Amino acid sequence: MHNLKLIGPLSVLFSFIYLFSLLKLGLAGDGENPFTPRAYLIRYWKKEISNESPKPSFLLNKVSPLNAVESATFSKLAAQNSLSTHLPSFCSSARLLCFPDLSPSLEKHEGNVKFASYSNKNFTNYGTSRPGGVDSFKNYSDGDNLPVDSFRRYSRSSVGHGDKFDNYAPDSNVVDQSFHTYGTTSTGGTGEFKNYNKFVNVPNLKFTSYSADSNGRKQSFSSYTEETNAGSESFASYGSKGNGAANGFNSYGKDSNVIGSNFNSYGEAANGANDKFTSYASDGNNPQNNFKNYGAGGNAGVDIFSNYRDRANVGDDSFQSYDKNSNTGKANFLNYGQSFNEGTDKFSGYGSSGNSIGFKIYGVNTTFKDYADKKGVTFTRYINDTSAKLTTMASTINRWVEPGKFFREKMLKTGTVMPMPDIRDKMPKRSFLPRVISSKLPFSTSKLTQLKDIFHASDNSSMANILADTLTECERSPSPGETKRCVGSVEDMIDFATSVLGRNVVVRSTDSTFGSKQNVMIGNVKGINGGRVTKSVSCHQSLYPYLVYYCHSVPKVRVYEADLLDPKSKSKINHGLAICHVDTSHWSAGHGAFVALGFGPGKIEVCHWIFENDMNWAIAD
Repeated sequence: MHNLKLIGPLSVLFSFIYLFSLLKLGLAGDGENPFTPRAYLIRYWKKEISNESPKPSFLLNKVSPLNAVESATFSKLAAQNSLSTHLPSFCSSARLLCFPDLSPSLEKHEGNVKFASYSNKNFTNYGTSRPGGVDSFKNYSDGDNLPVDSFRRYSRSSVGHGDKFDNYAPDSNVVDQSFHTYGTTSTGGTGEFKNYNKFVNVPNLKFTSYSADSNGRKQSFSSYTEETNAGSESFASYGSKGNGAANGFNSYGKDSNVIGSNFNSYGEAANGANDKFTSYASDGNNPQNNFKNYGAGGNAGVDIFSNYRDRANVGDDSFQSYDKNSNTGKANFLNYGQSFNEGTDKFSGYGSSGNSIGFKIYGVNTTFKDYADKKGVTFTRYINDTSAKLTTMASTINRWVEPGKFFREKMLKTGTVMPMPDIRDKMPKRSFLPRVISSKLPFSTSKLTQLKDIFHASDNSSMANILADTLTECERSPSPGETKRCVGSVEDMIDFATSVLGRNVVVRSTDSTFGSKQNVMIGNVKGINGGRVTKSVSCHQSLYPYLVYYCHSVPKVRVYEADLLDPKSKSKINHGLAICHVDTSHWSAGHGAFVALGFGPGKIEVCHWIFENDMNWAIAD
């Protein structure tokens, strides 16, 4: 009994001495509270990296803002698989990318309604069975970072009801909108989408059973997702079994970067459908469009593709079972697929007897299976020779290869004036998680269901796509000669960099974004490791709820630092970091670097700047 009484006070005393020593160590070192994730990282840095080079603020600023109590609390919840029940507080405290849960539904309204300056609303059953009237959504979710909107069963069974979406969610970052059974079994009326999701970074739009079983309803998409970046649109069972429905896609996805559109069972079993795709995905970069069972089983449908994917860079389209088993269908492809660089188009099981299908001024590199003996198929001015390079476009600078994005090594000389690309970080602001938390979270496509539950990601939502895309890229086999790893903490990044380069390493990045999208003059230039061909580790952000970096080492690179000057005043405006890839033999022939610079894989070296919030690790000089 006496021994037990003594152990308690002694334990408290020893614990106090231990904590005091840690506190003294923290304060004596960097003035940090020794129990924060940042303080732990500084101690880890000193332990794993052998030199005394300064710890860069651009990396320390990405460390988790959680305090010691929050870190311990969320770590325990992660271990118990209970983070999903505390997601809002977790995301807010840890500075993560999370979508807000939708507010209660706005089911009832009377008279015409104008929704302006709204965001993150749930319009389930809104306008159901309503006769006539017009609802207007103008400047909705304008400039919002993460707008999440649901239009489920909107205008269902209505008569003559008009919906207008004008300047909807422009200038937003990561958008998630769902139109499920929108306008189904309605009669008449119109749905207009104008300047919808313009200038959006990562749109994710879903139209499921949109206008299905409707009668004479007209839908118009004008300037839809124009000048957006890397998103996807899904039209599943859109207009299915409709009667006399007219759908127009005008300037859809124009000037956009890597937009994927899926039209699955679109217009299936419809009667007299009339669809027009004008300037669809034109001037875009690598648009991906998939038409599966489009118009199948329909009657007297008319589809017109005019200036579709015109002047785009590459791009892939798939038409599978298009107009299959339909009756007297008509499809015209005018100026289709005249890509700046060759794309790929596949027509499998397309059309049936009695249909009229015309291809006029059609691009190269196309697969027409089951077409050789079909009647009613006409080809006018079809460019089927891959050497026919559309010379009027070959001299055009493709807008997706931004001036200065890629350049030759000889440009890195004092006095050279060159364009600087837009190096600004367009990703949502996030922080790393402490490794004590990230190590307890699943990070595998095999655990995607569990991850979706943690981050409240419904099927086919933006968050579900974000999780799947990053995990898939992280699990991809490395390229020849590449060593890669995705890291979710600075400690993991240090471990990977030192495993490749050793413990005597330095991490660098471009100082700021000054000079972006304008001409700069190259000032003093310094070659890292004497400008020799060397090893390095580059780390690039991935889109994920918390900060995840794709870090990789590729062989045969040279790394340079350069002062960037204003060409007129000659004053220093930035300090840039550039990496030159000496071996490009394994790069794709369609890589943007070769579009911009000419030549091809293995024939030239290619250099590029390290963008804001990306970084490069190298052996210390």
